[in-house]
Amino acid sequence: MTINQLSVFIENKSGTLIKVLQVLKQAKIQIIASSIADTAEYGIYRIICSEPARAYEELKKAGVAVALSDVFAIELDNQPGRAAEAVECLSRADISIAYMYTFLFNGKGILIFRTDNADKTREVIALNGLRFVTEKDLSLWS
Repeated sequence: MTINQLSVFIENKSGTLIKVLQVLKQAKIQIIASSIADTAEYGIYRIICSEPARAYEELKKAGVAVALSDVFAIELDNQPGRAAEAVECLSRADISIAYMYTFLFNGKGILIFRTDNADKTREVIALNGLRFVTEKDLSLWS
């Protein structure tokens, strides 16, 4: 089970991030989590939001370079070491994580990540009793 994530490509210059945020604000789309990774020329702004398909369309209409992709999101108890245990399950199965970010919500840790093998990742998550975060969960958070 995966959720949708927006990846927005923005130039590393003043004013480009605010355009994205203003489009989402005007569309009344709630950002649940986000992360920015940068290179010398541009940044990748990854967003988990309340309505990813509609956000994608609104950003495209505004001329923003955006992609919609599937990522994994799992819920962890808010205890030291739980993220390490989850990542260790994937590592033991020889699954590589391309990127990852986390946040806390209602006393639970949420781990969002993309791997090199989606099918195997689903199996490992299920076999290890980890809880998938679903699109339905996200709609309850917004």
